[in-house]
Amino acid sequence: MHIGPLLGLFLLIISVYILWKIKTVILLGFAAVVFATTLNRMVRFLLRFRLKRSFAIIISVGFCLGLMIGFFVLVVPPFVDQVQQLIDLVPIGLQQIPEWANWVRNLVPDGLLEDIGGLKVFTQNLRSWATKLFGNFFDIFYSSIGVVLNMLLVVVVTIMLLANPEPYRKGFILLFPAFYRRRMQEILDECEDTLGGWAVGILFNMTVIAILSGLGLWILQIQLPLANGLLAGIFTFIPNLGPTLSVIPPVALALLDTPWKALAVVILYIVIQQIESNILTPLVMQKQVSLLPAVTLLSQMAFAIFFGIFGLFLALPIVVVAQVCLKEVLIKDILNKWE
Repeated sequence: MHIGPLLGLFLLIISVYILWKIKTVILLGFAAVVFATTLNRMVRFLLRFRLKRSFAIIISVGFCLGLMIGFFVLVVPPFVDQVQQLIDLVPIGLQQIPEWANWVRNLVPDGLLEDIGGLKVFTQNLRSWATKLFGNFFDIFYSSIGVVLNMLLVVVVTIMLLANPEPYRKGFILLFPAFYRRRMQEILDECEDTLGGWAVGILFNMTVIAILSGLGLWILQIQLPLANGLLAGIFTFIPNLGPTLSVIPPVALALLDTPWKALAVVILYIVIQQIESNILTPLVMQKQVSLLPAVTLLSQMAFAIFFGIFGLFLALPIVVVAQVCLKEVLIKDILNKWE
């Protein structure tokens, strides 16, 4: 074998190793790109009023910072207080699962119960699994100051990208051959439109679901509706897995009162998810790439395994961009023209 292929293989291995070691930085950079793309839509809207870009950026960033400050001042203190109570009460509620199973047994005919011999074992395993999952999530949520530092880094990089995006865009395009740079410009435009539309849509969905969940739990007189409503909104960012995770805390709290309330909470969350899937998503995500459910779920599991909780949250925007690139580059530019 010639020295050239060996050297190329060696450089490829070194490159993969370096990329793996800095995977967290790459994910943080991608998160900054997502936020910058979302804010850039607001900046472009303000530019229609003949404002300078610098003023439009200041207004956009100031508006977002104002929302964040208002959120932390008005919502976070009671939310943190309720989350602390939630952590204490959820394990107690999960201990009521066997009593709930007995309540179900009293409603179901005896003949049918003989066919469900594993109900007791299932409820015990569910209680153990849910307790560990919920506890581990909040351990991660509160665990380290590194999360705050990463957020600050993302904010700083977002502002840098937003202030002058052209040099970064042109530098990325220069990585491609000269004959393909014009085409790459078009692909980046489509990625930006798709990613921006998805980000705006998912933020709208998160807000609506948080409000509907909080109101529904308040009407059902479930404890800590603010914390549970916000958790439901946050978990909306994670399709497939998010709705399942968000229903565990309110169901556990409902079991502290009566079993029928737990059933009512499950029905409430199913109705809200149906509203989100059949009404909100078609209305506000018309520009979103249509993602296959199996691809979405598998990508989330893969990114969670390789990159942890941060990868789980960024899996969907990465898949959105990757699907656009695969469609435009692999399918349109290579496979469709292959003779």
